[in-house]
Amino acid sequence: MPTVPNARPDPDPRDIKRWRRYLADEQAEAAVYRDLAGRRTGEEREILLALAEAEGRHEAHWRALLGEHVGKPMPGDIRTRILGFLARRFGSVFVLALAQRAETRSPYPNDADATASMGADEKIHEEVVRALATRGRNRLSGTFRAAVFGANDGLVSNLALVLGISGSGVSNQIVLLTGMAGLLAGALSMGAGEYVSVRSQRELLEASTPGTDARDAVRLLDVDANELALVYRARGMTAEEAEVRAAEVLKHNNFGVADVEDAHESVGTGLGAAAASFCFFASGAIIPVLPYLFGLEGVTALIVASLLVGIALLGTGVVVGLLSGGPPFKRALRQLAIGYGAAAATYLLGMLFGTSL
Repeated sequence: MPTVPNARPDPDPRDIKRWRRYLADEQAEAAVYRDLAGRRTGEEREILLALAEAEGRHEAHWRALLGEHVGKPMPGDIRTRILGFLARRFGSVFVLALAQRAETRSPYPNDADATASMGADEKIHEEVVRALATRGRNRLSGTFRAAVFGANDGLVSNLALVLGISGSGVSNQIVLLTGMAGLLAGALSMGAGEYVSVRSQRELLEASTPGTDARDAVRLLDVDANELALVYRARGMTAEEAEVRAAEVLKHNNFGVADVEDAHESVGTGLGAAAASFCFFASGAIIPVLPYLFGLEGVTALIVASLLVGIALLGTGVVVGLLSGGPPFKRALRQLAIGYGAAAATYLLGMLFGTSL
């Protein structure tokens, strides 16, 4: 049980202000974990409630230091309040990813008034939230990830195409036709590639799944002389591990049940993946073409197309950052820089070829 400190008789006003800020942040973080727990069941709910309880212990530390200087309750910092708002309304993996980022910013390891165990707690909290967020990321369907990356590919490739052909000095009608052709060609290519990829993955999984004939034959094997251990040695176990595993299987007659996970559901179907990739790529690729569809021309159309794509790239960058557990705004700026860099290079090449022709 952590030791609760005694209140200081005459604390410095700056210390009081800092302690009250810490107290408010701990209260807000505990509320975030309770709100997230309210949207979950089972083990995840218990883990989140335990995190809220730990934040409560930290709250008690600052409350004890403040003593009569606790004052009126303060709101948490703006980041924690935004996190609380999202937790109350969504409770998704994105909120957990933001909570993971929040735990990395703890000032306790460098604050003399925080105990060493409190700093250690925050580092452990970060890993706990990281693990919960990872569970959520793993549960996200491949279709959702394909939506983000497919739309991003459509944005960058078609903006580069539109700007490149526009830089060559051709008419708006040709730019529009080229943009639509790029949309269809890219979307069809993405759809076909995804179909082949998923079908191949499913076929590999089917080839790796234990056959029913072998499973039925296990109960007929001679316990004292059988080749079941060879199966496990072929899968990478040592001879000793294979013998132990084979003995367990013979005892319980469960060959193939716990050894190979059926991952077909997580892979999805070829047609579903193809349709999703087609739609997601097309949804991104249509954005650079919109100004031309609405009759804008020349430099105005280029600027509007670039702005629209820039906003979309920032959005996909934030989502990628949250999914990867990295800083979302840094990822957003990276997406923007890459997209604009590719488009600018293609535009300059278009101008070069247009001038030479």
